[in-house]
Amino acid sequence: MKKGIFNPIVLLALLVAVSFSCQSNASSESAETETTTEETAEAKTVSQTEVEEMPMGVKVGDKAPAFELKNIDGEMYSFDNIKDANGNAPKGFVVTFTCNTCPYAVMYEDRLIELHNKLAPQGYPVVAIQPNDPEVKEGDSFTAMQERASDKGFPFLYLMDEGQVIYPQYGASRTPEIYLIDADLTVRYHGAIDDNAQDASAVTVNYVENAVAAIENGQEPDPADVKAIGCTIKTKKI
Repeated sequence: MKKGIFNPIVLLALLVAVSFSCQSNASSESAETETTTEETAEAKTVSQTEVEEMPMGVKVGDKAPAFELKNIDGEMYSFDNIKDANGNAPKGFVVTFTCNTCPYAVMYEDRLIELHNKLAPQGYPVVAIQPNDPEVKEGDSFTAMQERASDKGFPFLYLMDEGQVIYPQYGASRTPEIYLIDADLTVRYHGAIDDNAQDASAVTVNYVENAVAAIENGQEPDPADVKAIGCTIKTKKI
């Protein structure tokens, strides 16, 4: 072959090789795109399924789900054996989902103590339930609950939602979050404790106290549902 003159056979072979390479790359990119799309669709499907299967919880006017949970003293408690400050069957229950580790829950500890000391003699004891998974938040273990209750001198029950089976039935998502329940086990108020999570001295409205006063006067609490401010409940299931 003379210099500067292309061999037609060699040129043809080169064109075929380049064409095959382009097609292979295009097929590979297409396959990767399809896989990514499928994985995304599958992820979305799983997420939607999980959301659909999550309990919706209860609303104001619904019956409160029953429970039997272990208190920090090792005893089991339910609506049937909880007493008010006078040793009587309560007129209602201030069920509070709270924990050791959430900064908002910590800010409300003293206010919960005050709330219990004021309302329990009236027949409405605070019943605190710790809903976090201790494998996710070690500071919310049963032992840690006992230590915290001892340090703060909690006058109310502090129950462990072992296995995290109760809080989803209520539909609780925050700590702290209140469900005021009457003697017929009907939810009468839900949500925030008061109108200032950050500063107890700046509170102007105590929603729970007002709701109890309304019930005592034969009225419906107004407002009956106020968005709870706090940390999300920690679980491995979601």
